[in-house]
Amino acid sequence: MYKVLFVCIHNSARSQMAEAFANHYGSGELIAESAGIDSGKINPLVVRSMQEIGIDMSAHYAKTVASILEAGKTYDAVITVCDEANAARCPVFPGKVKRIAWFFDDPSALGGTEDEKLARIAVIREQISAKVQEFVADAKANNYRK
Repeated sequence: MYKVLFVCIHNSARSQMAEAFANHYGSGELIAESAGIDSGKINPLVVRSMQEIGIDMSAHYAKTVASILEAGKTYDAVITVCDEANAARCPVFPGKVKRIAWFFDDPSALGGTEDEKLARIAVIREQISAKVQEFVADAKANNYRK
């Protein structure tokens, strides 16, 4: 089983969406989790945005990278989905881990009305979905080799 961890600042939006998409597209051959560099709370507008496309994240909750490390979990790939400065804060994980950095806008930083935020979150959601689909297809094509 290929294991991947998605990391962002607070595990409130981008990493949560990436986790959900990876588990959705991974067809049971891939297990995805997510965590934040700092503690946070899941963004309810992100949950709502994912529900719009039929992915239920209502049971998701924010986790920290520290708790993942303390649990001794290992991964084949760690993918940061935040800005470059915060991605550099991500700790090194034990073992042979493929490190990948993807940069997406932060839904938590969006302004405007709720409808405007949802529309902009949908754009970010689709960007994340496309990148995760590309990653999963590449991983499958390489038989999940590191």
